[in-house]
Amino acid sequence: MKTSDFYYELPRELIAQDPLEERSDSRLLVLHRSSGRIEHRGFRDIVEYLRAGDCLVRNDTRVIPARLFGRRKDTGAVVELLLLKRMENDIWETLVKPGKKARTGARLDFGDGRLEGEIISVEEDGNRRIQFRYDGIFEEILDELGQMPLPPYITHTLRDRNRYQTVYARYEGSAAAPTAGLHFTEELFDELERKGVLVANVTLHVGLGTFRPVKTENVAEHHMHSEHFRIEPEEAEKINRARAAGGRIICVGTTSCRTLESATGEDGVLRSGEADTDIFIYPGYSFRIMDALITNFHLPESTLLMLVSALAGKDLVMKAYAEAVRERYRFFSFGDAMLILED
Repeated sequence: MKTSDFYYELPRELIAQDPLEERSDSRLLVLHRSSGRIEHRGFRDIVEYLRAGDCLVRNDTRVIPARLFGRRKDTGAVVELLLLKRMENDIWETLVKPGKKARTGARLDFGDGRLEGEIISVEEDGNRRIQFRYDGIFEEILDELGQMPLPPYITHTLRDRNRYQTVYARYEGSAAAPTAGLHFTEELFDELERKGVLVANVTLHVGLGTFRPVKTENVAEHHMHSEHFRIEPEEAEKINRARAAGGRIICVGTTSCRTLESATGEDGVLRSGEADTDIFIYPGYSFRIMDALITNFHLPESTLLMLVSALAGKDLVMKAYAEAVRERYRFFSFGDAMLILED
């Protein structure tokens, strides 16, 4: 299977640059896997497709203002930093631009000395590990100096940081938002609860994999970067109980899907706990626990598009994407949504 098999043409003007004024005003393409039927609805209509006893699984990670702009202490040259993963204490795995001169021992300054960093190692993949030094509370300094790490295809300035957070975001640690959840409002969750739909939370901190394209011609040769996840015992029990009772497990986004599939055994039982996962889901994969998926429209040749194709089939997904382009859906992080059901 080739990476180019997942390419499609997308007019640039269909890349959503700004969030809608109302989260749930987005459109919803409903894709029925068995029949191949496609419906065009509004996101609020998602309530009609979920049943009492279904379990909606969402990723409650919170995006940190992970993009920092500073200067090298020796030359004064501007540097851009993206915090990817907290390794231990004040050591972070980061992406540094420009990277060629960001060698071990280089010292960086942010906010006129409010935050200082030293590159302590250069990893095989080019990422840098940085030791930070500061006075005060790191999270407060980061909130003051950092910017939301919007994807490079978004060129507009984000006026409200909260619009790149889900309404249920809780645990800080992500370098990107689990964007399928951006469409939900508290009112929608209240409506689902009244209908008898269960809601469970898992946590996966979104890292570098979101930003890194597939560079191998053979899909199977691509290596995913690991991301940390956690599932509390009561949440695992809720999901397992719903499944045992015949409810569908519906993931909000690919990050929730990857979390569940990483923590589910061959017996179909979800285990609680925390670990790192580099699971790569592409066509040919057999899902262990997820029955349906709510997701946004993804970049051509991306691992996320491959995951969606593993669930619904590549040909059907590419057909749905072509129709979404014809119907002028909004694409990517601030774009519209897709619901993939068995039928």
